[in-house]
Amino acid sequence: MAVIQTQFTSYDQDDLLADPLTIIMTDGGDERILIDPATGLNRYLTVPRPQTLIAYSSSTANFISVPAMAEVRRRVLELAPGFVLEQDGYTTALEDLRSRLRKSWNVPTSVDIVFAASGTDLEYVGLATAVRAGSAGIDNILLGADEVGDGSVHAAKACHFAKVTPQSIKVEAGLPLDADFAATIQVIDVPIRSDKGQPLPSEDVLLSIGAYVAEAIAQGRHPLVHVVHGSKTGLVAPSMGHIDALRRRFGDKMSFVVDACQARISRSLVGAYLARGCTVFLTGSKFMGGPPFSGFALVPAATAAKAAPLPPGFETVFLRAEWPASWPDAGRLPQGSNLGLLLRLEASIFELELFHRLHPTEIKRTVDLFEEEIAVLTRRLGASHVKPMGYMDEREAQAVPMEIRTLATIDLSEINPAHDFEFARGLHQSLANGDDGKVQDLFGLRLGEPVRCVRMPDGRFGATLRIGLSMPQMVEFSAMDTSSLRRRLADDLGQIAGRIERYLKLKQ
Repeated sequence: MAVIQTQFTSYDQDDLLADPLTIIMTDGGDERILIDPATGLNRYLTVPRPQTLIAYSSSTANFISVPAMAEVRRRVLELAPGFVLEQDGYTTALEDLRSRLRKSWNVPTSVDIVFAASGTDLEYVGLATAVRAGSAGIDNILLGADEVGDGSVHAAKACHFAKVTPQSIKVEAGLPLDADFAATIQVIDVPIRSDKGQPLPSEDVLLSIGAYVAEAIAQGRHPLVHVVHGSKTGLVAPSMGHIDALRRRFGDKMSFVVDACQARISRSLVGAYLARGCTVFLTGSKFMGGPPFSGFALVPAATAAKAAPLPPGFETVFLRAEWPASWPDAGRLPQGSNLGLLLRLEASIFELELFHRLHPTEIKRTVDLFEEEIAVLTRRLGASHVKPMGYMDEREAQAVPMEIRTLATIDLSEINPAHDFEFARGLHQSLANGDDGKVQDLFGLRLGEPVRCVRMPDGRFGATLRIGLSMPQMVEFSAMDTSSLRRRLADDLGQIAGRIERYLKLKQ
């Protein structure tokens, strides 16, 4: 932080609390959030600075809102005068955030919380909860690897997934945190979509998981099952009832983590997972609307009570204050502070608290109007809406969790067979560009990145784009009357449809 202090000493206080905050909030993570000097943006075409452009990119990355930036400015003056955060201050600030998170998610004080620099880093936390004395290793059972973070498979193997750790240690992606520990881990991918891209029934997913769990136990290994609650396209699998079935069959011989990193989940469902002994992963940079990246794991007391000493290699990723004081062997993690992560967390939890003040009817009104305009957009384009869950009729559609309905995945491959995944990547980039073809903040649109979820007859993945609401948008929209909100959504999605149509014509 001393470099930042020196670099900006000629600025007045308002300047010191503007650009330096943006720079600090890209520190303490990995290269994904670093700002490209040529564009002024990170690889997700965002930056931790408020913007006024049309952005429905909460499934990938957000800009920071004006109110959250003001809160970060206030907090940094309290916590880190001169932009220097002492170790004790970091510990105290994270304990405060733990209390706020428990209150906001309405979970018991016995729930432990681990902080991480991204949702991908949370994979290491899951491994830590599955270490068992006397076990031959961990069978890490992932669901729908194509629909979780790109680096998650590396992290699930206890390997580095980036070129630098949150502690600014240079590493090589794919190499293990610790060779001996990584050698004990086997990663298994369980599909959650058919070859045609349709969500598989939860019963089919359950049967696959059960077979892998039984095999792991027979080999003296500990199975760690990843539940998906809100994948990149909103899938939820397996169902809560099927989690219960697995628990009845295998008991404590297996562990669960819930990948709810999109944070499109209600407080009641978080509590339901925790009550079943599942560790829940959440991030502040998707639906919560904070700047990329931040993450936290909610660890139920029963799971924390079984915790073994932290695996070797974790000291390259985590600082001492980021793990609960009671976690075995956490004392060997390095002391220090991560101001960038702390400020990203502060922004995200600020947005979470505002969102949780909304009445359910306010949330439902916004989601209903959003879905109406998504339907208009898909009809206009001749596209289709990828189902977030395997429902078949209107009655079952109503059972989709409200938070899942804040994300729509649009399938453009039906318009033209040439519209494959690579086509979608070009379209996504084009939407972020101004008329001069350069990445711009002012003229571009921000949508969620394409995701590989729709298979075409020839085996290629079809073109998709994701359009998602964020918590800050939900709070902003709640203050609008219904007519004004309908016009706002119609105008925003109409502009998005128009830009997509222009790109399609250019590529004919």
